[in-house]
Order: sequence, then structure tokens, then C-alpha cells
Amino acid sequence: MNKIEELIQQYCPNGVEYKDLGEVLDYEQPTKYIVESTRYHKDHETPVLTAGQTFILGYTDETEGIYEASKENPVIIFDDFTTSFHWVDFEFKVKSSAMKMLRPKKGSDIIFRFIYFAMKCVEYNPQDHARQWISVYSKFQIPIPPLPIQQEIVTILDSFTQLEAELEAELEAELEARRAQYAYYRAKLLNFNNKRGGYNWLTLRELCLKTDNMKWKENDNIDFKYIDLSSVDRMSNKITETQIITSQNAPSRAQQIVRNNDVIFGTTRPTLKRYCLITPEYDGQICSTGFCVLRANTEMILPKYLFFVLTTSDFYNYVENNQEGAGYPAISNNKVKEYKMAVPSIEEQNRIVEVLDKFDSLVNDISIGLPAEIDGRRKQYNYYRGKLLDFKQLTH
Repeated sequence: MNKIEELIQQYCPNGVEYKDLGEVLDYEQPTKYIVESTRYHKDHETPVLTAGQTFILGYTDETEGIYEASKENPVIIFDDFTTSFHWVDFEFKVKSSAMKMLRPKKGSDIIFRFIYFAMKCVEYNPQDHARQWISVYSKFQIPIPPLPIQQEIVTILDSFTQLEAELEAELEAELEARRAQYAYYRAKLLNFNNKRGGYNWLTLRELCLKTDNMKWKENDNIDFKYIDLSSVDRMSNKITETQIITSQNAPSRAQQIVRNNDVIFGTTRPTLKRYCLITPEYDGQICSTGFCVLRANTEMILPKYLFFVLTTSDFYNYVENNQEGAGYPAISNNKVKEYKMAVPSIEEQNRIVEVLDKFDSLVNDISIGLPAEIDGRRKQYNYYRGKLLDFKQLTH
């Protein structure tokens, strides 16, 4: 019999009490902790957080309105729309009001870290764009075993977490080496500088079609997904989170309609390399004016080929040399579209895209290779966490 089983036999052989999350956790609105300026810089001290997948958006030099979390005074930040959440034990500010700050209720007979692990076992996927904590999530029930059992589970899961982090670090290092290899071959395939004679060299303006204007604002009471600069994950070059907007509450920078296979490139702090290929789920949605929208003329250039061109060092050298502003550099859409590139035949573009797609899959596809191993480790951890937190409910 393991230690958990011994403790259950000692303290709660007939089961444990279940309570609503709202019975054991208090929430606070994040209003006074919202960052005023999004001019982040890696040399600033205070991280700016989102409860979504990105977590740390950047760092600010603001000194007022900082949430003073610590190892002794942690907090859970909870995305009130997606229900994503994070454990935070360091000082921070937040990006927006779309979250709750969760802390234990005074006098609750709980270990806060145990509640965090129990929340990880809640299976819920919001189907509508509504605030979730008060209306739904706080009503989910979790087991509340006696404190010695809570502490033992926390000890076990924290040790698992540390082991998982170490294993993932090793796998991530190997994955990074694969990415470097991919980048090398990508650069070789897309380097036409020594072959100028055999290809047309055209500007992005010549290769791209006109994009949509602001007519979307004429649509009242229709929800749109809004893609801002923080929506694009710089590692995967995919959109990871969006806001929902209407013509009534749209930010002033929500100007452009994007279409399937558009390539968007972040022109604000452009060397951060925020770019992606728009997929069908974002067709007809809205993006920030912080992006240059490039719509390939498919008679001349393939959208995926255009996307890969934006990954080249030649393009980023051009961007770096043509951005303006010292503290908050940016490059204009017009200047982006002046970039001149080699345009091989559609057949040759197809060949290059096929090769690079295979490399990309080996590096990034969650179903194969190292990413699958990393994902497998996480699933194994989640399985054991679920088993540890599976208690018979006490009946009265």
C-alpha cells in the first residue's frame, strides 16, 4: 500500500467531501494591474502576463499597479473567456481585464497548490464568448481531502513537474538543433543571390493583390475574431489566441479584413518576426493595422512560397535596414512591399514548398518526431495527476 492509500485509510476511508471552486477561492478583478503602455522591452523588469497560451507577452518599466505575487503569496491568473490559467509566484502586470486573479478564501481548509492541480483536472471547453468564472467555472466541484493528503499529492506532483521540466528541457534542446538544421536548408533553397540571371526579380507590391478595406464595420452585431500582434506565436508562426470584437467595440487598429492564404507580417517592432499564413478558420476575420497583409497573386507566386520568403535572413536584413524609430521601431507597409525577391516558376516554387513543408512537419508536427515525444510526456503527467486526484465522493 502506497503512502496516499495509507493516508486515505487513516483519514477518509469512506470518501472525501467535494466543494465548488467558488467555495474555496476568491477572485479579484485585474483592473488596477493592467499595463498602460505595450512598449515592451526585454531589458525592462516587470513581466506583462496573459492567462492564455503565450503567458509572458513582454516586459514593462512601469512601477505602479504591480501585482506583488511571490513564492509565499502566489496567485492563479484565470482567462475569463477561454478558462486557461497559470500559477504565478512573481511580481507582474497584466495585458487586459479579461481575467480573474484567484486566491484562497480566508479560513479555507485547503492547500492552494492542491487546488491548482485539481483545476487542471477540470474538463471544460467554453462554447460561447462569455465570462466563465462566475457563471460556470466556479461551480465545478473538486475533491477536498484532509490536509495531509493534499500535501502529499502536492509533493508528488511538484516532483513530477520538476522531472517533466528537466526531460522537456532535454527534448527542447534537441528540437532546437533540428530547427537550426531546418533553417539552414531553408536558407539554401531560398537563396537566389548567386543566380540572378535565371529568374525574374519583382517587388512584393508587384506580386500581391489589393486587400480588403474597412467595410466590415458596416456589419452591426456580428462577432469577428480580432488578430493583434500578440495573437501570433513567434515560435510556431501560428495564431494562438484572438479577441472577439464587433463594429461597436472594435479597437481603433482593427482595420483590415484577412482572407484564407493571406500572409500577415508584423510591422511594429518587425524584427520580432511575427508573421503567419492565414488559415480557413480566420477567413474574413479582422487584423490589426500593426500587420502588413500580403495577398499573393497566385498566377505569379504561391502563398506558401511567399510565407517562406518572409523567413529568410535576406528579408529580415532588409527589414532591419528600413525600419524607423529608435525606441519603438516600425516599418511601413509601403516599404515592406518594396522588397524585391526572386520569382522562380510555379513548378519550382511548388518543389521548394514541398521540401520545406516536409522539414516543417518533422520539426513542428505534433503527431511525429520530437514534438510528439514532448506531447507524450505531458499526457503521461496529466494521466498520473488525474489518478492522484480521483477520490470517492463522501455521501451523507
